Amino acid sequence: MSPPDGRAWRPWSPEEVAARLDPLGVTWCVAGGWAIDLAAGRRTRDHGDMEVAVLRRDYHVVRDALRELSPHAAVSGTLHALAPGEEPPEGYFQTWFTDGEAWLVDVMIEPGDDDTWVYRRDETVRAPRSFMVARTADGVPYLAPHGGLLFKAKYGRAKDEADFAVVEPLLPPEQRAWLVDVLRRLHPEHRWLSVLTASP
Repeated sequence: MSPPDGRAWRPWSPEEVAARLDPLGVTWCVAGGWAIDLAAGRRTRDHGDMEVAVLRRDYHVVRDALRELSPHAAVSGTLHALAPGEEPPEGYFQTWFTDGEAWLVDVMIEPGDDDTWVYRRDETVRAPRSFMVARTADGVPYLAPHGGLLFKAKYGRAKDEADFAVVEPLLPPEQRAWLVDVLRRLHPEHRWLSVLTASP
């Protein structure tokens, strides 16, 4: 069976993801644009997918729990169907899961452990997981905005700029300071720095 078109998403909601993953007892969180909206406490834009981050050690647990779906490793627009028990190839950090008609969730593999969050693109960037992952009032874990914006800083897409505009005013001082420090290290010319460091 051919996989759906790469644009054929019918993403789960954060609550649907939580219903699937919470019973597993693994460390996970909502990432991407949905995490920004969870931080804002409201739906600010449409989301074309649902990204979830899990620890590498827990990937097989999550995959087994989603065994009724078909997994495909994804990178740079390329999809690679995974056979039962097959791990994503080297360099693949995302697995898209489909019911055969649409993509439902993108499970992203990340380094780190229960206590330490590690930035996948530069593993020297680390912080306590308790500082990087927040929870909604209903208990759904999500990547806090300073972490989400770090990932989005690489691209400068319209949706990334929209997400920045939503949560930048909401950043507590300690999250703002962390993001400024990491952006200065990794993206020293980034235009967000002037906004983040402007006097109130």
